[in-house]
Order: sequence, then C-alpha cells, then structure tokens
Amino acid sequence: MAPALLATSLEHVQTFSTPAALDASLLQVTKNPHPSEAPPDEDLAFGKHVTDHMLQVQWTSDYGWHRPRIIPYQEISLDPTACVFHYGFECFEGMKAYKDADGRIRLFRPNANLDRFNKSAARIALPEFNSGELLKLIAEFVKLEAEFISARPGYSLYLRPVLIGTNRGLGVSAPTSALLYLVASPVGPYFSAGFKPIRLEATSSSYATRAWPGGAGNQKIGGNYAPCIAPEKAAQGRGFHQLLWLFGDDDDITEAGTMNLFIVLRVPGGDNFEIVTPPLDGMILPGVTRDCVLSLARERLQPLGWLISERRISMAEVARASQTGTLVEVFGTGTAAVVSPVKAIKWKNDLLDCGLAPTQNAGKVATLMKTWIENRQYGVEDHEWSVLVDRIGR
Repeated sequence: MAPALLATSLEHVQTFSTPAALDASLLQVTKNPHPSEAPPDEDLAFGKHVTDHMLQVQWTSDYGWHRPRIIPYQEISLDPTACVFHYGFECFEGMKAYKDADGRIRLFRPNANLDRFNKSAARIALPEFNSGELLKLIAEFVKLEAEFISARPGYSLYLRPVLIGTNRGLGVSAPTSALLYLVASPVGPYFSAGFKPIRLEATSSSYATRAWPGGAGNQKIGGNYAPCIAPEKAAQGRGFHQLLWLFGDDDDITEAGTMNLFIVLRVPGGDNFEIVTPPLDGMILPGVTRDCVLSLARERLQPLGWLISERRISMAEVARASQTGTLVEVFGTGTAAVVSPVKAIKWKNDLLDCGLAPTQNAGKVATLMKTWIENRQYGVEDHEWSVLVDRIGR
C-alpha cells in the first residue's frame, strides 16, 4: 500500500476508534407542527403538564455520542429486554428555568446539577458526557419552550434530564447503548397557599434503610427511590407526610423523604445558634439546595456568630433539644420546594415538637433561606448562581 494511502487509512481508523464526544453544534431541531398553548398558571401542579418538545441524544459504545435532536414530545420505544427495565441502568436530574422581571430566562446552578448527573452516570456504568455541551443543548431547548415559563414569582419550568441503558439482552453487563433525553414541565409554587409544615416519622434502619455505607445513596439514580415508596406509604397511612431516614445503632439522621435536612439549635448557655446538617458521608445525596443553604449561612449568618456544622446528629440529640427548648426549627431542602418546614417528628413513642408555634408555618431561618435563594434564582440579586440562558455557549 502506498505511504499516503496507508496514512489516510490509519487516520480514518484512529478517528473511528475514538468515541465521538457530545457536540452541541450538531443539534438538529424539528419543531412540533401542532404546538399547544401553555396551561394557565392556576392549573400548574408538579409534573402534570409537559412542554411540546424533548431533547434526545443516542449513545453507542462503538460510535460514542450521536447527533443531538430536539423533536416533538413523543413516546419512547424500547426492546422488552432493554437493560434499563431489568437491571436499573437509569439516572436523572432535577433543575429549573426561571423568567426574571425583565423576561430573561435563567438557569440556577446548572453546572452543579450536570456535574452530579455525570457522577451518577459513572456510578452505574452509563456513559459520561461533556457537561458544557449538554448545558448548551439545554439552553437551546429552554429557549424553544420559553412560552411555557410563567413570569410570575414562584413559577418556573422544571427540567428533567434522564440517562438510560437501552441495549437488548438479559445478560448483566455495562450498557453498550444508551439514551439521554430531556423533558420539561411548567410548575407553580410548591406551597401555593404559603408554607405548609410537614410531619415526619423517624424510621430505624433495622426496619427500612434508604442507603448504606459503600452503596449509591449519594447518587441520583432510580434505584434509590422505588424501594422507599412502600414504607413511606405506610407512614402516610399513619398520618405523616414523609419518613425521616435514620441509620445505625445510634439512629443517626440522614435524609427526610427525598430532601436533605437541617436542624437549627440554640447553643446552651449563650445567645448563639447552630445550623446542623448531616455530612456527605456517601449515604446522602449532595443536594444543590443543601449547598445553597450552607453557602448562604456561612456568608450571612456565620459572621453574626452562628455555627454552621456538617456533622453527625442523632435523633436522641434532637429529642433532648426538643425537650429542653433548644430546638429552634427543622426544615428540609430540595429543588421542588426549595425549603420545607417540619412541624413535628415521631420517634419511637414520642411526638417531638420542632420549635414552631401552634399558628406558625415556618421558622425564621427557613423563611430567610427561601427568600435569599429565590432572589438569586429570579435575578433579583445578581449572582453567579443564576445563569442567563442567552449567554450560555458564547
């Protein structure tokens, strides 16, 4: 073979053998020929409505990431033996797009969500991707669905990126094909009539365990959610909203339902306060809202003498604080509600008061955090957490 021809052949082999990276510049858009009207704000409930389009990107082990496509919203067809159905090869994210007072669309801390998305994918042998390229694709998708984002405070477009294994066959092995897709749902305020504090039932890990050391409790994968539904339904039948997941012989607090948990304590013998949340020990999801609360507390409350702690905290310590009057408030955090105040926690045979007055729906810290976070989400306060969609990719 002639040297020039050989070089050309080898160049082709090298290019072909290197899996293609995700490339937003290849995006192909097919608009829905039958666009729908955005639902009225008063009809918005979490996950009730979807927008007109979806983003899809195929991946195969021999080629890499295929051309990204935005297409009309539609059903997905998979082989009955697809590995996602049998072995749980699935991970996802939850993020939101907002309209500010000037009508500009913003994403809130998207890089934090996409970094976590990548880590979840890697944990279950799904393909990783260039998060910067996926962010460009999300920005184009959000601009296309702009009419579904209400400009009213408290309203947003919930974005659900999903990655699933799609190859057929009943053998247990790493996926050789996958589908990354994105759907969106316009949503209103989680508490439409103001804060509604919840009641938790603390459950020992000897009864039900959400996560365990060395497991995947710190990843956003479907397998962490389905096993929790049955015990939570049982707790709801006893009059509680969600379970408070405990772990170990000391009943250490981990998460509440699908939320991270914060406990505000008055430091004995002084006027100082401590905000406590369990540490990221591998069993707890590293929530983006959790990180927001910690960052804001260190920025604005720590200079006032507050202690901001990521440490183990047991139900026995919370019970003592409730009984001695040093438990100020408890709240959960997550993308859907931002913050969710806790009224009471049932532990063993006791119903523990969590510091709220009989007519009080939220504590001062929870209220402050919700206000501070939403001010950044909607661009009221200019901050790097809030990313203008029009500036992504420039």
